[in-house]
Amino acid sequence: MASKKNADDSPAPASKPKTSRKPAAAKSGGKALPTAAVNVPAPTGRVVVERVIGGRTLTLETGRMAKLSDGAVVARYGDTMVLATANHQKAMDGIDFFPLTVDYREKTSAAGMIPGGFFKREGRPTTKEILACRIIDRSIRPMFPDGFKREVQILSQVLSTDRENDPDVLAAIASFAAVALSSLPHGATLGMVRIGCVDGKLSINPLWSEIQSDKNTLNLTVAGHKDAIVMVEAGAEEASEELMLQALELAHDTCKQIAEMVDELVAKAGKPKMAFTPPQHDAELVQAIEEEFGGELRSAPITPGSKQVRSAATKAAKEKASKKFHAPTGASSDEQKAWNAKVGAILTDIVKDAERQSILDGRRADGRDHVTVRPITIEVGVLPRVHGSVLFTRGETQALGVVTLGGTDDQQIIDGLMPEQKKRFLLHYNFPPFSVGEVKRVGTPGRREIGHGALAERGLEAILPSREEFPYTIRVTSEILESNGSSSMATACSGTLAMMDAGVPIKQPVAGIAMGLVMEGKRYAILTDILGSEDACGDMDFKVVGTGRGITALQMDIKCDGLTRQIMAQALEQAKQGRLHVLREMLKALKAPRAELSPNAPRLESVQIPNEKIGLIIGPGGKNIRAMQENFECKISVEDGGMCTVTGVNAEKVKKCVEHLRAMTAEVTLGAIYEGRVTAIKEFGAFVEILPSQEGLVHVSELSDSFIRAVTDVVRIGDTLKVKVIAIDDFGKVKLSRKAVILAERGGAPAAEGGAPAAAQAPRDSRGPRPERGPRDDRPARDDRPMREERFERGPRDDRPARDDRPMREERFERGPRDDRPARDDRPMREERFERGPRDDRPARDDRPMREERFERGPRDDRPARDHRPMREERGPRPERGPREDRPARDDRPMRDERGQREDRPMREGWRPRRDEPQAGERSERRPMRDAADPRDGGFGGGPARAERGPRPERSDRPARGDMPMSEFDDDAREPKAPAQDVGQLESLDSVLGDAPRGDRGDRGGRGDRRRRRD
Repeated sequence: MASKKNADDSPAPASKPKTSRKPAAAKSGGKALPTAAVNVPAPTGRVVVERVIGGRTLTLETGRMAKLSDGAVVARYGDTMVLATANHQKAMDGIDFFPLTVDYREKTSAAGMIPGGFFKREGRPTTKEILACRIIDRSIRPMFPDGFKREVQILSQVLSTDRENDPDVLAAIASFAAVALSSLPHGATLGMVRIGCVDGKLSINPLWSEIQSDKNTLNLTVAGHKDAIVMVEAGAEEASEELMLQALELAHDTCKQIAEMVDELVAKAGKPKMAFTPPQHDAELVQAIEEEFGGELRSAPITPGSKQVRSAATKAAKEKASKKFHAPTGASSDEQKAWNAKVGAILTDIVKDAERQSILDGRRADGRDHVTVRPITIEVGVLPRVHGSVLFTRGETQALGVVTLGGTDDQQIIDGLMPEQKKRFLLHYNFPPFSVGEVKRVGTPGRREIGHGALAERGLEAILPSREEFPYTIRVTSEILESNGSSSMATACSGTLAMMDAGVPIKQPVAGIAMGLVMEGKRYAILTDILGSEDACGDMDFKVVGTGRGITALQMDIKCDGLTRQIMAQALEQAKQGRLHVLREMLKALKAPRAELSPNAPRLESVQIPNEKIGLIIGPGGKNIRAMQENFECKISVEDGGMCTVTGVNAEKVKKCVEHLRAMTAEVTLGAIYEGRVTAIKEFGAFVEILPSQEGLVHVSELSDSFIRAVTDVVRIGDTLKVKVIAIDDFGKVKLSRKAVILAERGGAPAAEGGAPAAAQAPRDSRGPRPERGPRDDRPARDDRPMREERFERGPRDDRPARDDRPMREERFERGPRDDRPARDDRPMREERFERGPRDDRPARDDRPMREERFERGPRDDRPARDHRPMREERGPRPERGPREDRPARDDRPMRDERGQREDRPMREGWRPRRDEPQAGERSERRPMRDAADPRDGGFGGGPARAERGPRPERSDRPARGDMPMSEFDDDAREPKAPAQDVGQLESLDSVLGDAPRGDRGDRGGRGDRRRRRD
């Protein structure tokens, strides 16, 4: 890395002051900076300064955040807070510019949001952030003294935002205060303010919603100190020069108040300023160069001819002088570089001073006076396949403007801290290196390109047609092909003409002009249509965009201390005259927007639909809108308000799609006649689509004025019918009639077209007497005729038996008797049919004990203790058991409810109560006895009554209760309970009825299957 030695830290040789437009001493309100640091006590603790600005409190605070920075300020306005810091360090040797870096970032966390995208983190700066950086940089840079080349970095970030107070102006104020608090040698204290004009009244720092409203006609941002304005950025809707001057004066007064706040904060917590003496040129060397090469150097920048001629002459004069005044013999490489840089700076200052003095004397570099605009040539329609194009040339500045039209889906969505916006007008400015004859790396657009494009975009936005009148998305691309001053203003002119060539119905044509200023003491000259060299050596770059009625955009940068009101007024008036001259030249090439769009542009039509019909247009899952886009080869966009936009290349298909949309959303009118297509046929009639996605029913009785046997005798699917709307019920169902149309065509009452109700039919008595009809021998008796519903189902059937012998319709579907089917009373239940066949080994039902008795048997001496018993699967078949003689009679056993609590029974390990039984320790309440007809006992009282049981004998050999787990069903007590099902899992029918298969139990002998069967 290069050495960190800084030129401004080294002693400067004594010489006479340089020939420059600025005084040698550093500027601080017009006074030279002191050579020694001022003894100001270091700040301690938090310091706050407050003042009401624009009806809200502006707060500046230091000493709480970022205390290690050279200068740090937190500014608050409403609930919007911005932190700004200022720091510096030594710069690299040999640089010939001031390395100032200004950065402004908006973090979405300030608004309580998470960034979109995959990374969920802020990326490259947005356009709004870049524009905020530019207004801060352009305001601060002129305030540093000449020759100051320390690297300075000013960072600001949004900490909190209420999304109403725009943080960009607040970030500029905080940055100005941070620089003022730091030890940097800065000039006058600055302030910044935004001015709006709502309903014709100027307002200070309007809210974001007010700035974006249609009632606001001005968005002016101004930076200034107590003596003058230093930076202006504005967008307006054809504001007059008088209104603009009033807004500038109000802004300057407000900037003074903010600057006073900063001075108060500096007085309380400011740091001592570093000592800095601006470097001076070697007076003897300057005099020697002036004596030998002064004439040649001063005549080179005003050489007649083009920019290349003047540049070549200047370069030759500098090289000639450099060879004569070369580095001393024997100097090292570093000393040679330093010497060459010193000589080069002297030569550059002589050339710049020569051009400035020539301008003050009334002669500009290209020979024009102060107000003359360079020659303008315009070519319209230079590109054959684009939607609109123009080649605009003014002097040696050339811009190719290209317009592209798109649909509403091509709008740009602005995602940032402030409420989301959609932009339908985009202007992209490109400045390739060949435009100035240089070779540079081509990459993404830089801050200069974005700033110049934003200025031209603001100037053109005011004259765009309304969205309802012209719903296209408009993109203007400006390719700068040559540049020698004011390429952004050439962009505004070429963009206007390109839109006119594309057929965009703009309100007024727009032109732009760049103004310059050269000031030496009380002498000054305001220049119209400045050159690139005049921008470099001048004191002001003042750009104005507008129509013949007023200003639409304005931007001003200065390099001097500031501009007075007199200079501003003169510059605005001179810019107006230049702007009008450019407008007249533009209208000579193209007087008005073309009547028709370019044939290469897409066709776009809009139709307003009711909000309740939006769902019908889109359809389920977007089915309807996708089908229309495929059929009509177009793109359909539906906005929340019901505005439906159709975009396509084929104009005819776009128009048909719009007609289709209007038909879909049209209301069906009672009494109107429509021509529709049959979409479905039923026994009772036909459905006809009379409007897109709107159907009605033509009942069979309304299909014809004569008798028909079936609907298909009259219509088929796909046929086209003329039908009349005869009824619309409360649910929107439409009833149609073809018979009414037929009668009207045969001379009956006419039906109204287009929704008008049909004329009333003539009175019945005017028809005359109806002739008497004789008997119809060919018609069968009415009693023998089939029902109406049957007429449409079948024709004559010769193989059909006589009606009297045929069963009724309801009986045809009933099965007759089945001799091979057993009597229903002897058949098992349906559930049992699929589980088992007859069981011959099952004992009679009357001999089987009740379910409750199976678990109350006496001790089993032949059964081993439970702990030593093998698993059920290992036991094998169970032997047949005979009658139990040792069981007491049932009559001697007490009822279950009368039994006392068994205190001497130990709790079984692993015992688990039933869901409806009390827990352990709560067994005082027992379930009531089952009824004899309980379904769980067979349903017919097959077992003995519980009251007939005798007393239960004591079971000393019963194993502990904890050895036998309980189950929900008693006959499953010896099996492990199945795991509980998850929520939402359905039980099988068998598990609900208790009939689930038990698995392989082996032969149980006479007991057989324990499941009971309904008789």
